[in-house]
Amino acid sequence: MAYLIRPVTADEWKRLKELRLAALADPAARMAFHQTFEEAAAQPEEYWRRHTARNDESGSTRTLIGEGPDGSWGGMVVVRLVEGAEVPQTEVVAVYVRPEHRGTGLSRELFEAALGWSWSLSEPVVARVRVWVHEENASAEGLYRALGFAPTGRTAADPRNPAAVEREMALTRL
Repeated sequence: MAYLIRPVTADEWKRLKELRLAALADPAARMAFHQTFEEAAAQPEEYWRRHTARNDESGSTRTLIGEGPDGSWGGMVVVRLVEGAEVPQTEVVAVYVRPEHRGTGLSRELFEAALGWSWSLSEPVVARVRVWVHEENASAEGLYRALGFAPTGRTAADPRNPAAVEREMALTRL
């Protein structure tokens, strides 16, 4: 399937909300998010409008979606500039592909677009892109490794489950 990878626009907040809620309801994906379905579903319309508008207004965050030929949204990736980091970097903070679009290459296309956006920034010039991967998310870790990401050795407790660990992986600009 051919996808159009593009940024979300502010007027698409309802579609972004629906996709985010689908991600949070998906047992295979929800471990990758720090927000629960219930928390997200309880947010008022204004939250979703602001959340989506920041993509248009902020030069520091980009939400990209994979749109199928029929106009459906097969997945998304959110990447943001990390403020105050020792090394100028972006961070991928949300990745989701609907089950029916998995195995089509959409994850790779979304990540490549996030990397392209990161490398295109000129102020600051991004030196690396990082992503945190849950210890139980082997498929995501496999994708990140295939894209050139490597473990940094840094770990952090999962904010929703302190007994679980997230590992940082990074891709350094050549």
